Parts: sequence; structure tokens; C-alpha cells
Amino acid sequence: MELAGKKIILASGSPRRRELLATLGVDFEVDTRNNFEERFDASIPHREISSVLSEGKSHGFHRPLEKDEILITSDTLVLCGDEVMGKPKDREDAIRMIRHLCGTEGNWHEVITAVTVRTTDFCETEKDIARVHFKPLTDAEIEYYVDTFKPYDKAGAYGIQEWIGYIGIDRIDGSFYTIMGFPVHLVYDFLKRISRP
Repeated sequence: MELAGKKIILASGSPRRRELLATLGVDFEVDTRNNFEERFDASIPHREISSVLSEGKSHGFHRPLEKDEILITSDTLVLCGDEVMGKPKDREDAIRMIRHLCGTEGNWHEVITAVTVRTTDFCETEKDIARVHFKPLTDAEIEYYVDTFKPYDKAGAYGIQEWIGYIGIDRIDGSFYTIMGFPVHLVYDFLKRISRP
């Protein structure tokens, strides 16, 4: 993709986001310095939280953007019933989350990932929603996953691309990459629009 001399900055420490952005064949740098505190008002509709947080990360970037820069931020959350799941606080919280995800609520949950793309004269956020189905898992399987893979940096305490995804997820409805935390198709569409002369 030709970006007409523009420089992309990915404001995320997620190795999955770095890996997925690289698949688009664009050069970018990673800069995670940010002044945004990840909080949201309890009155925000659940499906809008990731958009609010992604925009907050964009506007909380530690410095003003230069004219030739494109800043990309993103946020992912898991919605299971009425519970909004971000990153787990600790081992017990991770185990609790996964038990809930493969528990009695039909075993389906939503993964909502929002992406914000901003330049000096453009700022837009879009979100994508995918549904994930877990089969029932034993406590031993859940504990093995948490202790081995330590998913403390992942919304909902799991990564679909890891062991638990191989053995526990039997159906998805939507983009696999949205579930990984970076809807590449949205990012590509944004960059195409920005790079047009």
C-alpha cells in the first residue's frame, strides 16, 4: 500500500496488533507513551465502551501529531451476558472469567474491538463485533491455560490464537482478527481512504 509519504504510528504495546499491522505490508513505528487513563462512565452502553477507550487512547497520545503522521489506537473488550470483561487483575480473576465464558449462558460471548485512526485533520473510530462459542472446559484445563500462557494482557483472559482457542472454541461468527484484538480489514480501509490523493 502506498501511503504518499505518511508515517504510521501504532500506539499499542500488543504484540498481536504489531504482528497483524505488519501483515498489511506497511512500515510503522510503535510508540506507547500515553496520558490517557483507561476509565469509562458506567452509563456508556456496553457495545460503545471499546470505541470510547480507543478514542481516549488516541487523544491521550503524549504529543501533537505532525502533518505526515497517522496514529492508530485500538481497544478490545469481551461482553458475556451483562459482564464487561477487560484484562484480568490476577490469576483468580482470569480463571473466573474463563469459567464464565464457557459456563451456562449458552457459551456464546461477544468480542468488540474498536480502532481509531487520527491525523492532524482526520479522526475516525469504527468498531467490529464477533461472536465466540466456547465448549465446556474443566477446571484443570482452565488452570493449565492460565498458568502456562498467563493471559493477563488479554481482554476476557484468553487468546483465540493460543492453546485454549485450539481446544475450547468450536464456533465463531465474525472476524478472527477482531477476536485477536485488531480488525485488520477496518485498518486497511482507513489507510486506503487516507492515502488517496
